[in-house]
Amino acid sequence: MTRKRSLPTADELRVWRDYIETAETLRTVISARLQSDSALSPGDYAVLLALSEAEGNRMRSSDLAAHINWERSRLSHHLGRMEKRRLIGREDCVIDNRGAEVVLAAAGAEAFRGATVPHLRAIRELFVDALTPEQVAAAGELAAALRSHLAQSNDGSVTSPGTTVT
Repeated sequence: MTRKRSLPTADELRVWRDYIETAETLRTVISARLQSDSALSPGDYAVLLALSEAEGNRMRSSDLAAHINWERSRLSHHLGRMEKRRLIGREDCVIDNRGAEVVLAAAGAEAFRGATVPHLRAIRELFVDALTPEQVAAAGELAAALRSHLAQSNDGSVTSPGTTVT
């Protein structure tokens, strides 16, 4: 027998809206700061971060899409734009000729290095410094609880985000 779930209360809805609206505002401000400081979009940064952490600075396209939690078609279009800017390259996969690997280019590594310190400063200023250490820990617990609940309610099909800092 399934348990009937009640609708959220007015207080729960207020908290939900505050959470969503604040998170979206924070994301918008940090994204704008990243763009103005480095000319990298949050998507560029996510791709470059994943590649900078990958063994040999390369990943199969499908693995990269899963790692940053993007649809493969979205990633493919984005990689095309990044490739034109010479931030990444694409090469045939040496171990499996069915796929391609995305490779961090020298210009991409340089752009990522140049963007990282200002980006992390913005995160410090706009997120970490606004909270007490206890609130930062609670935010981490909240995120973990939501990820776990989403994974359970979707039979584990929800992937946790990589280490993307956007």
